[in-house]
Amino acid sequence: MSLKEKRIGVIMGGVSSERDISLKSGIAVLDALKGAGLNAFALDVLNETADEVCRLIASYAVDVVFVAMHGGFGEDGRLQHILENAGVPYTGPKEMPSRIAMDKIASRVLFKKAGLNVPRYLCTKKGEAGFLPKLSSSGFEYPLVVKPSAEGSSIGISFVDSPAGLDDALSYAFKYGEDVVVEEFIAGREITVSVFDGEPLPIVEIVPKKKFFDFQAKYVKGMTDYIVPAVLNEKTALRAQADAVVAYNALGCRHLSRVDIIVDGRDTPVILEVNTIPGMTQTSLLPKAAAAAGITFTQLCVRLLELAYDAP
Repeated sequence: MSLKEKRIGVIMGGVSSERDISLKSGIAVLDALKGAGLNAFALDVLNETADEVCRLIASYAVDVVFVAMHGGFGEDGRLQHILENAGVPYTGPKEMPSRIAMDKIASRVLFKKAGLNVPRYLCTKKGEAGFLPKLSSSGFEYPLVVKPSAEGSSIGISFVDSPAGLDDALSYAFKYGEDVVVEEFIAGREITVSVFDGEPLPIVEIVPKKKFFDFQAKYVKGMTDYIVPAVLNEKTALRAQADAVVAYNALGCRHLSRVDIIVDGRDTPVILEVNTIPGMTQTSLLPKAAAAAGITFTQLCVRLLELAYDAP
């Protein structure tokens, strides 16, 4: 049976800090699928529970789900667990890869075991005593990056130039979770390598017009330039793409993921994180990379559904 005979649910929304971003991705995907003549429906999740997800699936008699939900519920394995239990095929990585990728601490342990470079970091829990002395005695040099362990879209992140700003940065990050990562800031070129069905797409270089690529730089039009494909020497580009695939496989991803990387001053790729539900508007980073490979946004969306429906 072809996709034209399937009822496709594009799941989006949720109640996280990334709801608006998720709706943009979901609507873009929905429009593309409808433009391809497919029978697609918007599943806007307003209550992040199994009952709500199953109600939406049943209401529209959905055969396959396109996951366009960013934020905790859509990316940390909970949604994937529900869909698995419901027996509904869906796009993107399964529960365990999603859960580990969302956890910056757990994912970095895997990346290091796989031989990948990651930033030097320390982690702390809310209320932990003695963390600041431990940090100061560990030889970290400023600036530092402070971020929640389990948030995306640069939410809760701060760049700290001196010890005076550390308390505020930690307090801000703890608004978004119980665990926080403090890592060295690596000066270099920020790139992203999207992996589509196990193969790397052309590299995108991210050039923010402000000092750091934060939430504003990511989502406010005109705040960042993107170079696709990135202009890197061949050796560095091939290594970055190879490392991205290693990270993707180390997590056990499938279908798609986006690997964020810093290329340091020695042209060494350093893995920052893997985004298992990347932005899916026509101007998002993964679709930009796909376009550079000759894959239209509609072709990308349709192929992901084909992979989902054919997946074991």
